[in-house]
Amino acid sequence: MDRVIIFDTTLRDGEQSPGASLTVEEKVDIAHQLERLGVDVIEAGFPISSPGDFQAVQRIAREVRGATICGLARAVPADVDRAYEALKEAEDPRIHVFISSSDIHMAHQIRKGRGEILELTGAMVRRAKGYVSNVEFSPMDATRSDREFLVEILRVAIEAGATTLNIPDTVGYAMPEEFGDLIAYLIEHVPGAEKVVFSAHCHDDLGLAVANSLAAVRRGARQVECTINGIGERAGNCSLEEVVMALRTRSEYFGIDTRIDTTQLYQTSRMVSNYTGIIVQPNKAVVGANAFAHASGIHQDGILKERTTFEIMDPRDVGLRGSTLVLGKLSGRHAFKARLEELGYHLSPEDLNRAFARFKELADKKKVVTDEDLAMIVSDEVRSPAEIYRLDFVQVTCGDHSIPTATVRLIGPDGVALCDSSTGTGPVDAVYKAVNRLIKVENRLIEYSVQSVTAGLDAIGEVTIRIEADGRIFGGRGADTDIIVASTRAYVNALNKLIAARQAAAVGR
Repeated sequence: MDRVIIFDTTLRDGEQSPGASLTVEEKVDIAHQLERLGVDVIEAGFPISSPGDFQAVQRIAREVRGATICGLARAVPADVDRAYEALKEAEDPRIHVFISSSDIHMAHQIRKGRGEILELTGAMVRRAKGYVSNVEFSPMDATRSDREFLVEILRVAIEAGATTLNIPDTVGYAMPEEFGDLIAYLIEHVPGAEKVVFSAHCHDDLGLAVANSLAAVRRGARQVECTINGIGERAGNCSLEEVVMALRTRSEYFGIDTRIDTTQLYQTSRMVSNYTGIIVQPNKAVVGANAFAHASGIHQDGILKERTTFEIMDPRDVGLRGSTLVLGKLSGRHAFKARLEELGYHLSPEDLNRAFARFKELADKKKVVTDEDLAMIVSDEVRSPAEIYRLDFVQVTCGDHSIPTATVRLIGPDGVALCDSSTGTGPVDAVYKAVNRLIKVENRLIEYSVQSVTAGLDAIGEVTIRIEADGRIFGGRGADTDIIVASTRAYVNALNKLIAARQAAAVGR
């Protein structure tokens, strides 16, 4: 092939990050943004895993037309059937079948022998092929599998109709040269290899996911499976923006490119970060806040004389610069709507009204409302899950010689105002105790973090929390110029997700 296929699994593997659960609406929003980004394949979810995941895959299959839509399935008949049900309205559907191939997985996880694994591979790939022409097969934990057995299982998959063979470094075990050699070995030894596309799916447990994926491309892989911001199980996956910009920036080395519109990378990164609540570290390559920042005087001098002295990429190529609408309290609805659409947010009239009202409220507190502020507004006011409890009022008193005290008023599910007060070791502790007195849901706070998402004395503070209940982790996020208000919103947001999950579970029973 003359290009590398970009297979984005943000909505499937990326959502496996603890606390990164996405609503159906958020998944659909991200899928449309991935379409604008130019992603070739969107792995929209694991349809059999939950009714919500099935609904999300179904809606994405129905609405997104610029990419192949993929659904994951174990080598189990019910999984394959459910995947097709979710994907059948897609313009170009793909079923992705996987089964373990390493001895350690076969012995301790699925407890099946090699003969049974081969039989299931052939049967389930054929079953998927009966539904769609585009079938991907993955031997899970391939990098710890016997090479001769990998050749055999991939041969069976090709004969059964697989069109893409994905080689996963499931536990991030491989080294770049080792992984590249494995790809080359399989391409050379698997019968029928010339009929299929070889793919790389690398995890970042040793920080080598991008390096391993690029090594695979060098040795013949023509699909890379990756996620926005590199999110995913454990240490995450290969970062889409990093592998794409490596191929683009070092085109003379790789001799191959993607069809990604790189000017959409930054906005896609921010959208995924806002919706998942997973912060992009400042020194993150390509899309981090410091990726194109220069503090050293020597670097600044070089940049002023010639940008390429210290920048190997043009920031505009990843969407960091260009025409910008500076929004403030005098801006009207039309300018507000236009800037949101430039950022990839296409809101209904009702959602636009709510977001605009919040924008006006914020604009009265700040001289300039930035793009990051707008992302927070959309995430908080439009894409948050349906509010079961809504924050109406919070007030705290604290000081050097006083007991921190908080009064909180919430609007409950029946529209009735609920108010209570509590003391604590600090203002946030007092607020959370007051909320707990109103929303009697047992949970454990396991993470609380604060960061400034905009610059200046009037900066918006973003609070991200994680709570644990029922053996699951729920994330909450709140943003405001008042950090106590942001902290309260984050906690109520997390509790609403917990309550919604319990209600959904009760309905399922």
